[in-house]
Amino acid sequence: MKSKIITTLLASIGLFAAVGVAQAQTAVDRVYVIDSRGEVAMSGAGLCWRTGFWTPAGAAKDPAGCKCDKDLLPKEVCEPPMAKAGPKPSGDKVTVAADALFDFNKATLRPAGKAKLDEVVAMSKQIKLEVIIAVGHTDRIGSDAYNQKLSERRAASVKSYVVSKGIEANRVYTEGKGEKQPVTQPGQCAGPKSPKVIACLQPDRRVDIELIGTK
Repeated sequence: MKSKIITTLLASIGLFAAVGVAQAQTAVDRVYVIDSRGEVAMSGAGLCWRTGFWTPAGAAKDPAGCKCDKDLLPKEVCEPPMAKAGPKPSGDKVTVAADALFDFNKATLRPAGKAKLDEVVAMSKQIKLEVIIAVGHTDRIGSDAYNQKLSERRAASVKSYVVSKGIEANRVYTEGKGEKQPVTQPGQCAGPKSPKVIACLQPDRRVDIELIGTK
């Protein structure tokens, strides 16, 4: 029995000898035993060794307090409230029909189209603008390759115009979707190319313009 007590005392002396210098240096502002690596000394059960200076208030100020005694500390100490985030950029989407912007099978802006884009530019100046995204579309008449190029030219025309009105070019992104995203339903405008079919497909000939920024 005497031998066991001596062994236990020697083990304890070894632990505190290893951390004694660090503890002496940090006893004023640390309430946990710090080892030679600067880490909190842990017991075999995984608990932090406390110094004689430990108090709940001291633990709240100790860098290891939340790691060692989170359950004993006020919630706001270990889980501070999140800082309020600034306003997130939001988008306003405006669809400008191709009959206002362009003639059928054209990518040159019409006067009515320019007037519509003037409204878009005015809207962009009412927010802290991040970007403008212009996406051109066509109807199904014509080949896929031709319609893709046509949709890209229409988007590029929109960009050129809004840039001429003072929008920074690097804030305007363009894309063409060709005939891939029609608004009309399948079978709605059946038949070969004709004035009636062209008029029916008008909703597909459009440019989607999205303004993204904060108010």
